[in-house]
Amino acid sequence: MANSNKNTDKMPEKQLEYLFLTEVRRVGGMALKFVSPGFAGVPDRLVLIPDGKVGFVEVKALGKHPRPLQMARHKQLRKLGFKVYVLDNPQKIPEIIKGIGGKDT
Repeated sequence: MANSNKNTDKMPEKQLEYLFLTEVRRVGGMALKFVSPGFAGVPDRLVLIPDGKVGFVEVKALGKHPRPLQMARHKQLRKLGFKVYVLDNPQKIPEIIKGIGGKDT
């Protein structure tokens, strides 16, 4: 993964999200910003990987956790059979992409 030598203990959420987007694109996928007016708490990104692989990713700054409503939405999505991940560290990026169905990064 690119930029793996960066100091990650103070990485802002936006920078972590950018690294994730870069890696998803590198494997040929898309990480679309996911907003759902009238249905709060959905994950930040809808991730589409080649061969029809789909997952959801909530991006959080290091040490931050999803809010209770976000956790409830994650549970709902998982109950429907979708993969949902919380990204709070750049070292998790390859694991998340592989978990959704992407090739090794």
